[in-house]
Amino acid sequence: MTARFASRIGTHPVLAFLLFFAMFPFLVPYKALATQVLIYGLFAVGFNLLYGYTGLLSFGHAAYFGLGAYGAGIALAKLGVGSVWGGLGLGLGAAATGGALIGFLCLRRRGIYFAMLTLAFAQLLYFVVFHLADLTGGDDGLRGIPQLPARLPFLALSLESSLAFYYFALALVGLAVVGLRRVLDSPFGAVLQAIRENGDRAVACGYDINRVRLLSFVFSAALAGLAGALEALRLTVIPIESLYWTTSGQVVMMTLLGGAGTFFGPFVGAATYLVLEDRLSVLTESWPLVIGTIFMAFVLFLPKGIWGTLTGGIHGR
Repeated sequence: MTARFASRIGTHPVLAFLLFFAMFPFLVPYKALATQVLIYGLFAVGFNLLYGYTGLLSFGHAAYFGLGAYGAGIALAKLGVGSVWGGLGLGLGAAATGGALIGFLCLRRRGIYFAMLTLAFAQLLYFVVFHLADLTGGDDGLRGIPQLPARLPFLALSLESSLAFYYFALALVGLAVVGLRRVLDSPFGAVLQAIRENGDRAVACGYDINRVRLLSFVFSAALAGLAGALEALRLTVIPIESLYWTTSGQVVMMTLLGGAGTFFGPFVGAATYLVLEDRLSVLTESWPLVIGTIFMAFVLFLPKGIWGTLTGGIHGR
């Protein structure tokens, strides 16, 4: 029955997403955790587009999360941009631009060489930001990000309360999810999955797989960058760890826990990881060991992830 219910949700994923997350803040211990799940779920969705749908494993996706965060944070705290929308736009643009440049270079290699190049570029960005302390705050992180209202025509929405910021983030993440669904349901989405299954056959069918892979990389980076920009607005500070390799590792774990190549999987994985982290960190200082053990168990016994197992591992649900 559970699998049948999950399958039915898979036929209307965007509506199911909106309905569930509209109630989600009242299902978790506190509102800030709900917002964190939403943001990191979007981050995992970006990674999943590249890995789950295109078949490209990135070990450096923190680069685009961090570029989005620092792009928005520097715009608001250092450049005097007085609009939330301006900060989000610059963060998104920084991540997409970084994705285009890094993707162009990394996609010249395949397999483990591609994965290690993505990690190398992410660590390069980390050390650049670390040493530009006057602009980025260095090891202390970027502080002083103002909590501005979201201005709409004839309306200014205050984002100071946790619940108000949650629904603001939900609106933006919902738009990103709708856009992603349209991409996946389009011929472009079909080509992505064709490349994942058999790149040589896609080439034989006349597709320019290098161009398609680069576009997927840029879309993936943009989604991760939007998540990073939202996280910067939520915290009003950007820790340097947002660019570190551990953040890249977290998003890989979230995606695999939920189910790579599934529509809901990244959000399920993000919720599982963050709720476990929140609860276990209260009980023991060794919580990373416990989560690591759970992750290994999933890799060994449930390789399709939580949502992938419920839906029978059908891609796109």
